[in-house]
Amino acid sequence: MRPVHLPEIAERIERLPLSRWHLMVRLLIGTATLFDGFDQLLISYALPVLQRQWGFGQATATLLITAGAVGMLVGALLAGTLADTIGRIRAVVACIVLYSVPSLLMAFVDDPQTFMVLRFVQGVGIGGEVLAAAVYMSEIVGAARRGRFVLRYEVVFAAGLLCAALVSSWVIPAWGWRPLFVIGAAPVLLVFPLLRWVPESPRWLAARGSARTEAVMARIEAATAASAIVAPPESPAVEPEQAEPVARGRYARRTVVLAVVCLSAFLVNYALSSWMPAIYTGLFKVPLADALRYSLYSMVASFLGAGVLAIVVDRAGRRISLAVGLAGAGAALAVLALTGPRDGGLVAVFVTVSSLFISATNIGLYLYVPELCPTRARALGSSVAGVFIRLGVIVGPILVGVLSTGFTGFSVALGVLAAVGMLAAIVLIVFGEETTARRLEELSP
Repeated sequence: MRPVHLPEIAERIERLPLSRWHLMVRLLIGTATLFDGFDQLLISYALPVLQRQWGFGQATATLLITAGAVGMLVGALLAGTLADTIGRIRAVVACIVLYSVPSLLMAFVDDPQTFMVLRFVQGVGIGGEVLAAAVYMSEIVGAARRGRFVLRYEVVFAAGLLCAALVSSWVIPAWGWRPLFVIGAAPVLLVFPLLRWVPESPRWLAARGSARTEAVMARIEAATAASAIVAPPESPAVEPEQAEPVARGRYARRTVVLAVVCLSAFLVNYALSSWMPAIYTGLFKVPLADALRYSLYSMVASFLGAGVLAIVVDRAGRRISLAVGLAGAGAALAVLALTGPRDGGLVAVFVTVSSLFISATNIGLYLYVPELCPTRARALGSSVAGVFIRLGVIVGPILVGVLSTGFTGFSVALGVLAAVGMLAAIVLIVFGEETTARRLEELSP
C-alpha cells in the first residue's frame, strides 16, 4: 500500500461532509467528557457534608480540593506524550479507566487520607481525558466547521458540571454523598464502544507514517459518504510550510500567551466553583439546601455561556470571544468586591454572572489551544497549555482558601480574581492570534 502523507490526509479531511458518523463520534467521546466534568466537581458539593461527617477543618478541606487538581496537573503533563505516542483514542480510553475506577472506590472510603489519594489518581485521568479528547475532535473535521463542531462537543463538559450540581442537590439531602461517586464510575462502560467504533485520528497516523493511515482514512470516508448531513464547503489547498519545534519560532509567543490565558481563566473559574458551596454555608451561614441551589444557578449559567460561545465563535472569532469571557467575569467580580458583600444571595447573583462569562472562555480554550499546535506534537503542545490550566485549578482554590477567612478577606480574593481576568483579556487581545476558519496545517505547519 502506498504511503499517505499528512498534506494529502488534511486535504481529504477538508472534503469530508458533516455526517452522522461525526455525530456518533461526538456522542461517544462527549459522554466521556460529560462525566469528566461531573466527576471533577463532585468534591465541591460533597465537601460540606464530609467536613461534618469526618470532622476536619479548612486546611484538610483545601487539601482534598487540591489533591484532585494536582492529579489533573500530572494528567496534563502525561497525556500529551501519551496521545502523541500511542494515539488519541487509546489515550482517551486509558484516562477514562483512570478516573472511573477511583470514583467507585471513593464511595466506600471512611477517612479523608484515603479519599485524598484516590482523588489524586482520579485527577490524573480527568486531566488527561479532556486534553486528548479535545485534540482528537479538532483533527477529524474541516476548518470551516471546526469551531462549531468542537465547541458543541465541549459544551458537554459544561453539561457535566451542571449535572454534578443537579444530581448533588437531589442525591445528597436524600441519600448522602456516597452514591454520587458510584454514578461517577459509569463512563468505564464506554471503553468497548470507543475502541470498537471510533477510529484513530488519520492526521496522527499520517504524521507518524503509519501503514494504517490509508485504511483508516478510507473507512472514515466511506462512513461519512454513507451518512452525510451537510456537504463540505469549497476550500483551496494549502501548501505546508517549514516545520518548527513547538516552543520555537512562531510558537514561542503562542506558548507564552496560552500560558497566561489558560492559567488565568481556570484560576478564576475554579477559585469560585470549588469553594462557593462551603463559603455559602460557612461564611454567609446559608442553609446547605440553599447553598447547593445557588451553586446550581452558577452551573446553569456556565452551561448557557458555553452554549452561546458555540453559536458565536465562528462569527465573532476565537480571540474576541475568549477575551470577552475573561473581561466579563472580571467586571462582575470587581463590582462584587467593591460592594463588600454580606449577603449570600447577592454573592450568588454576581458569581452566577461571572460563571456565565468565564466558563465560556474555559470551554473555548479547548478549541483554541489545539489549533495553535502542529499535528506532529499537537497533544504535547496542548499538554503544555494543560499544565497551566491545572496550575490555575490548583492555585485558585488555594488563593480563596487562604484569603477568605472573613468578609474582608473574601472581598480581597474577589478583587484579585477580577484583576487576573482583566489582565488576561488584555494579553489575549494584544498578543493572541485569530484561528477562525483556517486549516490546522496553515495555522501550525
